[in-house]
Amino acid sequence: MGDNSPEQKAGCGSLITSVFRHSLWPRKTSSASSLPLPNNAASNDTIRRKSASKEVVYVDAPSRNTSTARSVTKSCSPNNNNNNNNNNPQRRNQNETTIPPRPVPVPSKASMATQGYVNQGRRVQKEAIGISGELESMINDHQKSKGSGNLVRASSGNVMLYGNLGNIRQGYKDNSYSIAMDNYNQYFENSSSNGGGQKKNVVSISNETKPAMNSGGGSLCRAISTRMDPEQLKMMGNEDYKNGRFAEALALYEAAISIDPKKASYRSNRSAALTGLGRLLEAVFECREAIQIDPHYHRAHHRLGNLHLRLGETDKALYHYKQSGPEADPDEVAKVKILQAHLNKCTEARRLGDWNTLITEASNTISSGADSAPQIFALQAEAFIKLRRHQDADNVMKKGPNFDVDDCTKFFGPIGNANLLVTRAQVDMAAGRFDDALEAAQKAARLDSNNKAAMKVLIKARAVTAARGRGNELFKASKFSEACIAYGEGLENDPCNSVLLCNRAACRSKLGQLEKAVEDCSAALSLRPSYTKARMRRADCNAKLERWEASIVDYEILLRETPGDEEVNRALLEARVQLKKQRGG
Repeated sequence: MGDNSPEQKAGCGSLITSVFRHSLWPRKTSSASSLPLPNNAASNDTIRRKSASKEVVYVDAPSRNTSTARSVTKSCSPNNNNNNNNNNPQRRNQNETTIPPRPVPVPSKASMATQGYVNQGRRVQKEAIGISGELESMINDHQKSKGSGNLVRASSGNVMLYGNLGNIRQGYKDNSYSIAMDNYNQYFENSSSNGGGQKKNVVSISNETKPAMNSGGGSLCRAISTRMDPEQLKMMGNEDYKNGRFAEALALYEAAISIDPKKASYRSNRSAALTGLGRLLEAVFECREAIQIDPHYHRAHHRLGNLHLRLGETDKALYHYKQSGPEADPDEVAKVKILQAHLNKCTEARRLGDWNTLITEASNTISSGADSAPQIFALQAEAFIKLRRHQDADNVMKKGPNFDVDDCTKFFGPIGNANLLVTRAQVDMAAGRFDDALEAAQKAARLDSNNKAAMKVLIKARAVTAARGRGNELFKASKFSEACIAYGEGLENDPCNSVLLCNRAACRSKLGQLEKAVEDCSAALSLRPSYTKARMRRADCNAKLERWEASIVDYEILLRETPGDEEVNRALLEARVQLKKQRGG
């Protein structure tokens, strides 16, 4: 055609390149630049695009006539074509002349293979293939080596065909590349969507040891560039693990496992990454998989021994230490025996009801290495409940690991996990978390229907929760006498419930029974000294009784706990003024 200048063709190719590059390929960032380019990359890229745009596009569509091909060419022409035609009347007249159509040559398959045709349709010069083409060839090579020919891309640096001509990937059950990449991407999507939410099966990590959670863009690009070789993925994961990037290491190990799930070292390394993230029970399950694949894998045995030590499973820890061969350390075996001695003392103290000794020995057990053993934290919390130190019991349970219920059942068994849930239900109920207590008690009863303690706690949780609900509804309706009775019914089932005591004190205060209200608040504070609402209510009742000194003591404690509370500050100043007047000052 008369207006097909090289500059115009390059413009068309650049336009299509910009559209498809922005829509289909992620923009490179400084954090993901794992594929460096030479200094003259910009100029070479421009040359490649211009040279590629001069090539004729052949498509296996013989039914298309030449008018369609010419319309496509005209639609791609930039606006400067019109300017050129307007400036040259002779050329404009030539363009209006009908040109006989040319047949579109369709190359043979043999010539396609030798001349560089992509997907039996388009010829691309070798120098026109950029980084995207290199990555595509890597992926295609990997698919061919795995016997999969389903990954087809009808694309180049400038043009990608629409519809069923490009990006064809039919379902393939053993597509290791797809599994690995989906696994990798899904992991980081889940990590970002969780945000600051609570994660299951996680042991708390201090700020000093918290790993750096970087984005996975760089590792993803590196993973593609390795042609998805599982050993390379493992090495990359090891590098991230050494640098404290446990999340990235975990994703790379999982990608390696999806390609070669029967490699014990990949499972063991994944267990290490899970341990670094505080997900100890999952780490145990992964180590077991590694040992099942290779029963004589010493490092996996040693790693599993360490995990059982932290979880308070001394017999299992000792067994795996002995199976770890050259990985075994005599000091670790000695540490297990010391831990076992403390556990025996805990068991004996609980049997005798010596709760103070149980608290001490539980602390010794935790400091001896069982820092993630939920049963030890539960024993200590149970001792605090027996001593009516509900606030200490709640603090202990918060310090312990927060494992998923199903994983705990899998690891400790239904009976063992039911006992843990019974203690948790008692602590939740003492802290006023009635719904959580009821849920934990119900789960415990389902796991072990013969557990008498679980059934007892379940009955109590139901009664207390119902009484609290009735009392709250009556209090909102200003039926203070009936509300006081409802809270009293709940206290018959749980006489030491600080929340019910504080709520009954509120009713008695409304009814003018200030002395009884002070008694209920004092009882609640003896169970939970940091119960702010009970202390505030007692200070208010003492102020109404003109017991200014007692009121000032409570207000000063509240002000230390909440320094910016204006209400407390005003009440404290008023109490001091009234005390001064009372003394005749």
